[in-house]
Amino acid sequence: MACPECGSTQTWKDGIRYSGRGSVQRYLCRRCGYRFSDPEIKLDVPRQGPEQSNSGQNLPNSDVSRGYVAVQPGEEGASLQICKDVRPHREHNVSITAKYINSLRVYNSERQVCVSESEAKNLAEVEPLHEGPAGATEQHKAEVKGKIIEFLWELKKQGLKESTIRTYKRYLSTLMNRGANLLDVESVKEVIAKQKWSESTRCLAIDAYSKFLVIIDRSWIPPKCKRVRKIPFIPHESELDQLISGAYKKLTAFLQLLKETGMRSGEAWRLKWTDIDFKRETITLNEPEKFGKPRMFKISAILMAMLNDLPKDSDKIFRGDLRIFRRTFRKYRKRMVKKLHNPRLNKITFHTFRHWKATTEYHKTKDILHVMELLGHRDIKTTLIYTQLISFERDEFHSATAKTLDEAEELVEAGFEYICTHNEIMLFRKRK
Repeated sequence: MACPECGSTQTWKDGIRYSGRGSVQRYLCRRCGYRFSDPEIKLDVPRQGPEQSNSGQNLPNSDVSRGYVAVQPGEEGASLQICKDVRPHREHNVSITAKYINSLRVYNSERQVCVSESEAKNLAEVEPLHEGPAGATEQHKAEVKGKIIEFLWELKKQGLKESTIRTYKRYLSTLMNRGANLLDVESVKEVIAKQKWSESTRCLAIDAYSKFLVIIDRSWIPPKCKRVRKIPFIPHESELDQLISGAYKKLTAFLQLLKETGMRSGEAWRLKWTDIDFKRETITLNEPEKFGKPRMFKISAILMAMLNDLPKDSDKIFRGDLRIFRRTFRKYRKRMVKKLHNPRLNKITFHTFRHWKATTEYHKTKDILHVMELLGHRDIKTTLIYTQLISFERDEFHSATAKTLDEAEELVEAGFEYICTHNEIMLFRKRK
């Protein structure tokens, strides 16, 4: 059904309209909020209004609304007394009485409702139940929903990831559900000010709404917000191994992959079997996230065996929905916390493996450029956070010496680092 106002076919059914000619289906346009009905589509729905009317003296004896309106007998000549419909399932505040009162041919629509004659006021003097025209609320909601749909589609056209688009949508929906009118800047500011959010959550909500305003050609002065970067939780390697060893084989292989490579969970989830070189024991990442660099990883024989044990009935190594897989991991982690009596495990997420890998790698090499290449960062400022994550109490090394060039070459290939030369003897060390 196309909207006669804007021509959009994105419409939905919006109840039934009753009239003297019968009942017709009502529609609401999702794009412009226009409400309309198609007179060609008539529904065989019996009208719930009165079949006939008589004089005011015999009103209690007439079938006014077939049970929908309560009628109370009164004294001769008394005003019409009809109780307002207060059933909770009614969609609008307009009572059944108000809906059908104009259908009474003999009685005028300015009768007193639900009050005695001494307390009654003329209906013309009572404030209307709706501040605006009927359907104004539905029209406004439809307009906001239409703007959100346009906003999300524009983000899609700009090439943003599905996860980013879902995040923006979630924050806009949260603002709406908590009473904000997204088309009224002051309303949004009031709702944000009342929330007991952390600074990071507050900043994300402000960013989402700022992006929304840009798309719909509006602007605002956003509330002040300062992001506070927290030091991520870095677990012990034994805690990671406890989670890896107790999981089923698909989750075990996934966690071991994150531990050895430091990939993001989304990057690891999109890997294909063709990205693995089983002879050289390497994995190539060709689809990095967040505009990162493609990179290649050397993996252990243990991880290679785990991956080989997975079914190969698909192009991708890991199948299914990553969000569901993440929920499965959280349930498994909760069981392990209870089993091992270690609440620290609850702080471990998929991304914790990436932080752990970067931290330990920098501790071993003290080479920030190496860590930058490992993580696939394009800006070293992003990598610098890993140089301050953890303070080790002491450094332990293996030491070695070399007198000839061949001996020194062997030590370098074994991972030893040259320190100095003393009395023609070269000193090397390697972190334990």
